[in-house]
Amino acid sequence: MEAPVTEEAILNALKARPGEFVSGEELSRMAGVTRTAIWKEIEKLRGEGYKILAQPHSGYQLVGIPDRLTAQELSWNLRTAKVGRRIHCYDTTDSTMDVAQRLAAAGEPEGSVVFAEGQGRGRGRMGRTWISPKGKGIYCSVILRPQLQLTEISKITLVAAVAVARAVEQGTGLKPEIKWPNDLLIGGKKLCGILTELNAELNRVNYVVVGIGMNVNTPGDKLPAHGTSLMRELGEKVDRLELARQLLAQLDKTYAQFIKEGMSPVLEQWRGFAGFLGRRVRVAVEGRVLDGQALDVDPSGALLVRMDTGLVESVSAGEVLLVR
Repeated sequence: MEAPVTEEAILNALKARPGEFVSGEELSRMAGVTRTAIWKEIEKLRGEGYKILAQPHSGYQLVGIPDRLTAQELSWNLRTAKVGRRIHCYDTTDSTMDVAQRLAAAGEPEGSVVFAEGQGRGRGRMGRTWISPKGKGIYCSVILRPQLQLTEISKITLVAAVAVARAVEQGTGLKPEIKWPNDLLIGGKKLCGILTELNAELNRVNYVVVGIGMNVNTPGDKLPAHGTSLMRELGEKVDRLELARQLLAQLDKTYAQFIKEGMSPVLEQWRGFAGFLGRRVRVAVEGRVLDGQALDVDPSGALLVRMDTGLVESVSAGEVLLVR
């Protein structure tokens, strides 16, 4: 839901003058309402968790923003070309994937994003559940409409993985490792999962929905046995809002690069985060388990594994179970 015009105008004015007081008279003139109306809007903003100082003869100063992912805050200074131009935010929902699927089927434009503070039935690959405690992580789904063949859709997962890894690295200084095809790890423990679902007919892709679940400030008792969070790794809370903005910016940049230049530059970045390449792996694929050396990922997104026999297997769908 969009913020009321007056509320948005007040926030924008206060954010434009960090560390300063803005007079009630200036705010009322800018918003086109009375000073009494400004005071009422300030009280509403405080009720929503904004910390706003009031000083006689000086006006109002914004000193704190609530730890909540809202369209108003996510859009602030977001200079993306496509991803995040439309943002839908929910307090809780069963799954952002389900919401995004419904929106995409109804014609929602490419780049639209669905965020939720918590999910009741967040999902991962292969029917797994993504634990989504309220207000602790980043849970979002992005609608894309790439002109791709069905066989090329796995590329989108790699594009998303690069974008998320870059956002984490730039936002926190931590460098996650990408585990093919869709997990981000830190210290061998899972930080983030990426799920790609598509709607297609014959050989035509109508839309792709990319779901991202990241453990940001998730406490230890809410993490799975082999999971971790940014807060656990850093020893302090992370600004979820700033990280989410960084994520949208990186998704926009990486996706645009992929559409314009193809997979080559994306794969080069992907390899920089794929620490398991060159190591022995065990991969589950189509009811079989393959043991060998992870060589590379080909331009289609398939994992190349050299078996002990010397034969190189191309794995387009599967899961890396073990890295040694």
